[in-house]
Amino acid sequence: MSEPIDEVPVDLPIEKRLAAAVERYGEATVVLRAVSLLAGNNEGEEFLLYVGGEHARGILGGAPPLYWPELWGTRALLYVWDDSARPAVAAALGNQAWRVREMGARVAAARGLPLVREVGMLVADEVARVRASAALALGALGSLDEIEVIRPLLKDAEIDVRRAAQQGIDAIRKRLAT
Repeated sequence: MSEPIDEVPVDLPIEKRLAAAVERYGEATVVLRAVSLLAGNNEGEEFLLYVGGEHARGILGGAPPLYWPELWGTRALLYVWDDSARPAVAAALGNQAWRVREMGARVAAARGLPLVREVGMLVADEVARVRASAALALGALGSLDEIEVIRPLLKDAEIDVRRAAQQGIDAIRKRLAT
């Protein structure tokens, strides 16, 4: 089932583009195709436009795709979900592209996935945004034990990482307070 790519609503915000994709293909198919993008597969021009919006036009125009389709597939899982996508999110946490790892941590937190160990490994990532995302995700997912995993980030060279570490620790304490 294909539609002319000029009919894909690329100018809409991501949540509305994905709602349109769900309406067109069904939720299970959108999740399956998002996971396929995350795995590095080609899911066609129109689907790339749904998940990537206006930015996807550059790739369709010949720009190197780099990690963008993988990132867009991962990001789509923030808006459209099925538990069958869990292994793909776990794989995203080890992706070579830092933006995919960062988004994988966000999805793990948003979906409450039991990936605490995998997310915890990202606190040592070389990219500050990934470390910050890991701290926030551990705040959403972790137990009191994860406070000790996050604590070293309170002295990180990057202020955004230090802030995220404090927010992650505060979130654990608040969530587990009895």
